[in-house]
Amino acid sequence: MTMTPANVPDKPALEGLETLWDKKWEDTGLYRFRRDGQSRSTVYSIDTPPPTASGSLHIGHVFSYTHTDVIARFQRMCGKEVFYPAGWDDNGLPTERRVQNYYGVRCDPTLAYVENFVPPFEGGDNKSSKAADQLPISRRNFIELCEKLTVEDEKQFEDVWRQLGLSVDWTQTYRTISDDTITTSQLAFINNHARGEAYQAMAPTLWDVTFRTAVAQAELEDKEMPGAYHRLTFHKPDGGHIEIMTSRPELLPACVALVAHPEDERYKPYFGKTVKTPVFGVEVPVLAHHLAQPDKGTGIAMICTFGDVTDVVWWRELNLPTRAVIGFDGRFISDAPEGLESPTAQAAYAELAGKTAFSAKTAMVEMLKESGEMLGEPEPISHPVKFFEKGDKPLEIVSTRQWYIVNGAKDEELKKKLIDLGQEMSWHPDFMRVRYENWVNGLNGDWLISRQRFFGVPIPVWYPLDKDGNPVFDEPLIASRAQLPVDPSTDVPQGYTEDQRGIPGGFQGEVDVMDTWATSSLTPQLAGGWERDEELWNLVSPFDLRPQGQDIIRTWLFSTMLRSALQSGTKPWTNAAISGFIVDPDRKKMSKSKGNVVTPADMLDQHGSDAVRYWAASSRLGTDAAFDPQNPTQIKIGRRLAIKLLNASKFILSFTAPAGTQITNPLDLSMLESLHNVVREATEALQNYDHAKALEVTEHFFWTFTDDYLELVKERAYNQDHPEQASAAAALNQALTVFLRLLAPVLPFATEEAWSWFNTDSIHRASWPTPGNDVIGNPEVLKAASEALIGIRRSKTEASASQKTEVLTATIAAPEALISLLEQAQGDLMATGRIAELNFVEADELAVSNIELAPVAE
Repeated sequence: MTMTPANVPDKPALEGLETLWDKKWEDTGLYRFRRDGQSRSTVYSIDTPPPTASGSLHIGHVFSYTHTDVIARFQRMCGKEVFYPAGWDDNGLPTERRVQNYYGVRCDPTLAYVENFVPPFEGGDNKSSKAADQLPISRRNFIELCEKLTVEDEKQFEDVWRQLGLSVDWTQTYRTISDDTITTSQLAFINNHARGEAYQAMAPTLWDVTFRTAVAQAELEDKEMPGAYHRLTFHKPDGGHIEIMTSRPELLPACVALVAHPEDERYKPYFGKTVKTPVFGVEVPVLAHHLAQPDKGTGIAMICTFGDVTDVVWWRELNLPTRAVIGFDGRFISDAPEGLESPTAQAAYAELAGKTAFSAKTAMVEMLKESGEMLGEPEPISHPVKFFEKGDKPLEIVSTRQWYIVNGAKDEELKKKLIDLGQEMSWHPDFMRVRYENWVNGLNGDWLISRQRFFGVPIPVWYPLDKDGNPVFDEPLIASRAQLPVDPSTDVPQGYTEDQRGIPGGFQGEVDVMDTWATSSLTPQLAGGWERDEELWNLVSPFDLRPQGQDIIRTWLFSTMLRSALQSGTKPWTNAAISGFIVDPDRKKMSKSKGNVVTPADMLDQHGSDAVRYWAASSRLGTDAAFDPQNPTQIKIGRRLAIKLLNASKFILSFTAPAGTQITNPLDLSMLESLHNVVREATEALQNYDHAKALEVTEHFFWTFTDDYLELVKERAYNQDHPEQASAAAALNQALTVFLRLLAPVLPFATEEAWSWFNTDSIHRASWPTPGNDVIGNPEVLKAASEALIGIRRSKTEASASQKTEVLTATIAAPEALISLLEQAQGDLMATGRIAELNFVEADELAVSNIELAPVAE
């Protein structure tokens, strides 16, 4: 007699499980962090990546966040209390750009605030992507729209995360623009300043002319662009000339020197002497520097302030003057720089004033042709040009006053500290450590953190004004901790009143905000309650895991490590798990700019969350995964696995065994021993952050279990009169509980559904399976029986007979050692194959022979 638990559905299905179980998990608070009674040793904490709320989730998010969730679920089942918060990255350029396009507005800080402002429209269809089409509004109105839209975007993101089954604690959510966040970011900055790690300086700055903001080294992106080399002649004192080749002839008025390699014999005679620039006739020195490349162009280059980052290095190390010609808007400034005093130079510069760099280049080339100082025609080239990663125009280099945080670029002791802390961590995979170290060793300037934007964390600084109303930048007024959060553009420094703003002897507020990475670099502190909730901070810090993509090692991972090193001299986490990219079938990285992105919501709706999670979990950390939306093979395999798990659970639960049943059959014991080995291997893999291997070994044996073991024992399990029926039933039920728990981190919905059919608690708080130390069976018995079963099935197929056809007699030929294994499963082989008489003979290889089928009644 069989018994089916009352709550097993007649036809198990995956459809609807996401909505059903998400609600139950939320209602019961299943994934909430339970801090009571915990210590640091009982907690597993995750520094969850906060996605940019103004963007859109893509398949890469599903990929990497699934990797994290598998580890979170595993650690929770291992008995750890998991601190798994959710964060949203709200502030920064992406949000501002989205608000501009969505509402048809742009920020103008000179305008007054409008109560109950209604934007021109809501839509986000890029109808107003041009500044001329956007309505200027006050900074406060603009920030209110940013706040409104990010909250709406975050809700959509949360819906996708819930559908994907992320086991985050939704009560532990933070935003990178909330009052708590602003307080934490400003406090960290104040500490940096007090220790001398934050400073302000006038310096050449990479500048995006579209966004009118400075750009940090970590935000650069090289794009291959067409250009041309122009061969120009600089005039020597003896009447001859020196030829240089440049791709930026428009910067001739900014030229301050020529530079060649110290060992270049061609130019050694001219080092320390001067030459005159073409068209402008300005005398500039010829200097030596090891960065000059003898094999590039003519081997000598002009130094302009500033054409590229190498110009900045030369300018700094050779102590050269500054002749800035390009303004913040990307156009040539109105007045010629110092050094261009002659009427000829002034007249030539007037032809460039007010022009964009592109138009100035055209005008400059025409002047060079007229003067005969350009030799031949421009030579077309393709070369890398630096862009802001979110910009669409080449960066310029302008001199501005900016805030910086030291990062080891100029401090060998700090650099070594950052390298040492990286080596104290475990990296998964380990080779990602090299990318971090290469970035640290390649830094060429401190971290520029100030941004000329509006929606961000204000820099908590004011400047006193002297008697003439000029700001005294060297004596900044730093906010106190008690004042935080603070906005210097509207708040007042201690000791002053609002009516002193902007007047001589008064003050002016800093209007710049911090780079978004200056806030995101503090995600452990933001989520973990640093300086806000000491009990929580002591439970979670240092965090156990930083999961993230490989493309932001240089930004998010490095900057977080830096802030921790500066604040406490310690690493912020013990493990870093770095996911690879998603690539299309042509192995090209998926990105919005390439137009090959697949939206996660469509994938989840079409295939189901467990299937999509299976695809993600099948790829190892640090490895790129190809995805073909037209033929998502791995997702289909994952769906098949989840469905099979439900059906196998329903089948197994139809068999019951008395409590305390002893499992005695050699085949049952063989299966369980094999399963225990899988548990050992999967557990070790997950402890080493190799979720793909854990899934691989579990899935491989699951199919052996369902295709072979289930078939071999089901006749015995059905037969209530068989003396070892209870052994089969008990083994099946024990295996089911193990398989469900092994697969729970990857397939949370299907496993929770099946588990609920015979349990009242959640599988996701159940204990992770642990094999005993004693050997209970011989795994080779199941292997031999599986191989023999394949042979029996093949023989019937070759005879064009049904697998249900009775067999009068069959012989299995096999080596002696294999026969002794097969004899332990003989009864199940005979029952499954419907064999009346089964004989064994010795042979070199296993084969089923002399099979005699029973005659089929007509």
